[in-house]
Amino acid sequence: MLAAVTLISLSACAEKEPPPAEVTARPVKSMLVAAPAQGGVRNFPGRIDAEHKAELSFRVPGKVVKLEVTEGEQVKKGQLLAKLDATDYQVVVKDRQATYDNTKKDFDRAKDLVDKGHISRRDYDKIEASFKSASAALEKARLDLRYTQLKAPFDGSVARRYIQQFEEVQAKQTVFSLMDNTQLEVKFDVPENLILRLTPAKTDAEKGGKVSVWAAFDTVPDKRFDLVFKEIATKADAKTQTFQVTYTMPAPAGLVVLPGMTANVTADLSRALEERVVHFVPVKAVSANGKLDSRVWVVDEASMTVAARKVSLGRMKGASIEVTEGIEPGMRIVTAGSAYLAENMNVTLMKQTEQAEPRAEDIPVMDKQ
Repeated sequence: MLAAVTLISLSACAEKEPPPAEVTARPVKSMLVAAPAQGGVRNFPGRIDAEHKAELSFRVPGKVVKLEVTEGEQVKKGQLLAKLDATDYQVVVKDRQATYDNTKKDFDRAKDLVDKGHISRRDYDKIEASFKSASAALEKARLDLRYTQLKAPFDGSVARRYIQQFEEVQAKQTVFSLMDNTQLEVKFDVPENLILRLTPAKTDAEKGGKVSVWAAFDTVPDKRFDLVFKEIATKADAKTQTFQVTYTMPAPAGLVVLPGMTANVTADLSRALEERVVHFVPVKAVSANGKLDSRVWVVDEASMTVAARKVSLGRMKGASIEVTEGIEPGMRIVTAGSAYLAENMNVTLMKQTEQAEPRAEDIPVMDKQ
């Protein structure tokens, strides 16, 4: 009888115990942390220019009586390009020559007379000064006559001609633009953050060799032409905040590359950049704990729970923020609703097209981690 009563009592107690509470998993939007791209290879639009170029002009005014070359013509160093009417300059040379001859005779006589004491030292000094002045005037007249001929200062091609024959030109008025197209400059603009991460020492063998930079052209996109570093501008462009970098290359054989054309520049900066392993995550993926430390929530896909991970942040980039420390490739982090999570909370992963709307009653108390 007692056993029967006990059995009935236990059965009644068993019927009154509530069933175990179902654990509700919060849906979260997430992403896998990917390995950062190798940021050493950069592409830039480049501009071609001649390494050696000059705007040529006469050093004296006059009428152009002869134009020896046309635009696009190849010229040699010392070749005559244009000539002014030299008549007036020849007359001046003859006049200065006559004055020089007279003052030289006076000076030669004065040297003999002063030695014998027949003239004073003061008179001798005046005669000597007149002779030197006449000599300088003759030299200038000869130079002016020589300057009526304009010659090429180096081998190159006539890029542009600015005057016509029989035209009156002024001294220092541009007559020709001359370029040496055998050696070309390739110029491109580099952003500020990249310039700041470059140091001159990294162009030496000390850091594993020079930065590898090459150019390609649309006409032969599969062929690359190695470039040699020349200079970096020390002042940024006021509008773009970029720095102009200049490299050089010899004119490619069998390919017409002229100043003003464009090139596709590729720079392999892997050996020159001090790369940090960084990741960009959505701003919404980052929240703060009670100590205002930045954190992200990492999903344990085995237990489908979340745990906070302290992170260090870098710069903003649109709707993303740079995480410099705290996460690694392969981690899955919560990207939406992170403010409504708690340690070891069960979660389910949403599809990318879905978005959870947190409920006020589900907001946990912020932990002190």
